[in-house]
Amino acid sequence: MRKEYAFEAPGRLLEDATRREMLFEDLFGKLEDAYEHSHLVSLVRKHRPDVIIDSINTATAISYQDVYSASIETKKHIDSLLEGIQQDDVAHVRSESEKTDHLMYELLLSQSMPELIRHVLLLHKAMVEVGTRMYLKIGTTGTGGMGLNVPYTHSEDKPSAKLITKSAVAFAHTGLLFLMARTVGGPIVKEIKPGGMIGYADVTCRPFKAHGKAGKWQDRFASHTEMLGRRLVLHQDERDYQNLGTLMLPVVDTGENGLFTRGEFETITDLGQMQFVTPEEIAHEVVMEIRGINNGHDVIAAIDGAVMNPSYRAGYLRPRVLEALTRLEEETDTYSVALGHLGPPELSKLLWEAELLKLTYKTLRETLTVTPEQIAEQVYALMQSSKYEKMCQTIISLGLPILVPNGAQIIRGPYIRIPESIESEVVVTDDEIDLWAEKGWVDLRPRNFAVWQKRLQKMENSRQRIHGQGSAAVTRKVYLYDDIRIGEVVGWIFNNEKEGDRLKYGYRIK
Repeated sequence: MRKEYAFEAPGRLLEDATRREMLFEDLFGKLEDAYEHSHLVSLVRKHRPDVIIDSINTATAISYQDVYSASIETKKHIDSLLEGIQQDDVAHVRSESEKTDHLMYELLLSQSMPELIRHVLLLHKAMVEVGTRMYLKIGTTGTGGMGLNVPYTHSEDKPSAKLITKSAVAFAHTGLLFLMARTVGGPIVKEIKPGGMIGYADVTCRPFKAHGKAGKWQDRFASHTEMLGRRLVLHQDERDYQNLGTLMLPVVDTGENGLFTRGEFETITDLGQMQFVTPEEIAHEVVMEIRGINNGHDVIAAIDGAVMNPSYRAGYLRPRVLEALTRLEEETDTYSVALGHLGPPELSKLLWEAELLKLTYKTLRETLTVTPEQIAEQVYALMQSSKYEKMCQTIISLGLPILVPNGAQIIRGPYIRIPESIESEVVVTDDEIDLWAEKGWVDLRPRNFAVWQKRLQKMENSRQRIHGQGSAAVTRKVYLYDDIRIGEVVGWIFNNEKEGDRLKYGYRIK
């Protein structure tokens, strides 16, 4: 959220059309733009923390925007509009247009997953930028450790959809933190997830907010007695009842969970019910984790220990799969290189370019004996030959244009994947050509093959250094083969290629 709106109630933000549009752009627009506007990012940039302890109940904040009520209200309104359109009631449709706008934005902006994903991506990007060493999240189970039969749902149905959404968001958050913990260059990530009610802050006699009446204290009224008839009025005018002042009761203040009376606290903490854990115990566990003392309560570490990792059996079978694919390529006179379904877009581009180098030069060494201009000329000649016409047709049919060595022409099919645009036409500039070629075009220009030669030289150097070093020499930085194996080559690029001081792609660290 933007700094200027950080302390505004969500409902008030939706009242203004300009703010609604800004919220939409921050949530669904470009991540880079949202990053510059984010209040959370500005705080991380300002204070540059070594450790972040995040005790905000993110799951509650996101899930209790109530997408269910927003969906029901929006459907009712759309049904009303459709009825007005069918009856040609133009005045009705026009009068409801502002409400339509408001309800649609409310529905779009109350969705949990887009908000959670954007929150995590913005926070991770900020922590990487400032060099935060550790991020420790105090999360939630959503149901205080109980199951779908939890009877404590803030006066809602059992189990309430909003409460279960809270649990879903809480564990989706854990999943995203699991990914964050496996991201190169990011902070150490831990999560402590209390499985009980957290309490308490104070025991006192005090007033409390009236249910369903924001900002108003609960009053005590003198009672009326009435006969039960066929109809029962649920909400009567309070002015018809004698107001005896603000209602004061002895309560336990449990923080986010609210105020509990003796009876409520005794029930929820009873053996077999939710029970509770104190904030001091949680804080102790947090401090131990920060100090490096493993206490067994880090959820991310537990998931790390429970997930099934790549197996020896799968590694043993890998060459057999590759051999079978190679045999089918030869039998069918086709090229099983890349479909374009496995992102990022660079993957298909890199695989096809590596295949062209393999077909032209076979080995790393031979590719390094010629100039980039010679490579461009020879690869382009190969693409134009009748022998490889079918391969060229395959590439362009998959939506990958081939940029010829002069950079002024492309060989293409009926559609092009990159650039991604909702428009049927885009403006072409030299800068855009360079961007598209890097992202997803098969680029036959000498400048691209100069980049390839730098990569292949690093691979060749790493291969020469492994002799006599034993298993210590076999790392992600080493390319083991003399010949060009396109998957291994692109895997090496993803493992090692950098943009400035940052890894351009990514590799598995666990």
